[in-house]
Amino acid sequence: MTRRTGLLFVLPALLLFGIFVLYPMGTAFSYAFFEWRGTARGAFAGLDNFRTLFTRAPFTTDLPRALLHNILFFVGTMAFQNTIGLGVAFLLHRRARTRRLLQTLYAMPYLVSPIVIGYLWTLLLSPTFGPVNQLLTKVGLDSWALPWLGDPKTALWVVVLVSVWQWIGFPVLLYGAALGGVPEELTEAARVDGASNRQAFQKVTLPLLVPAIGTVSVLTFIFAMEAFALPYAFGGSTGNPAGSTDFVSLLFYRTAFDSGSVDAIGSSSALATLLFVVIFGGAVGATSVLRRHERRITA
Repeated sequence: MTRRTGLLFVLPALLLFGIFVLYPMGTAFSYAFFEWRGTARGAFAGLDNFRTLFTRAPFTTDLPRALLHNILFFVGTMAFQNTIGLGVAFLLHRRARTRRLLQTLYAMPYLVSPIVIGYLWTLLLSPTFGPVNQLLTKVGLDSWALPWLGDPKTALWVVVLVSVWQWIGFPVLLYGAALGGVPEELTEAARVDGASNRQAFQKVTLPLLVPAIGTVSVLTFIFAMEAFALPYAFGGSTGNPAGSTDFVSLLFYRTAFDSGSVDAIGSSSALATLLFVVIFGGAVGATSVLRRHERRITA
């Protein structure tokens, strides 16, 4: 196959990507550098829209709080997904008969829209008629029957745990495939040399899983920083209760559609550009660090 023939095959995908991804990104980036009066573009504003994000209310309070929630969301989801996902994948790796069935069951929740998942868990965690609190009361754990989504101390962590519950199937599948690629001869040789199962996993298997761990971590970072549907389903556009589930994407939504500001396009475009820079920079930095670790392992 010639290069020209190959380009013809990928041309439709490139066109769709350019129209629906690159063009909106480029226009949003350009909008951030102009003044706006409603939908009418004004003069070139330079970095004024970005300066607004750090000097004017409500951005001076909402943006740091929302960014902190995104970071906590990433840390929580990554910690649970990497540990639980790897543990489940390791257990399933030894169950050849039921592995495919269980992997499918674990993967089913992330086939459902996050906003549907959010509304479903809102009903399950309802303090008045939710089955979760009713079950806790029946088994004698009345002190645990809390208004999970109504308390600022617990609301964000509910979002984290529900997100982990929905997306745990992805690391299970990825780690399962990575474990399948680890040669059995290496672990058998470690056991012959006197290593226990735990030592063989830590010294042989785990280092070979670094590429898969890196992939899960980077994708989790991207997902956490741009999360919108799940926190919106739990706390609405204002991140209730009391802004405890506010995310940068929700702040962007409020700025663009709910603020009523005449310069909403400029401010929201600057916010979107800032979020893109954070995601892109974080993903590139994490990828470079992980690649150095991979080269060190394979050297």
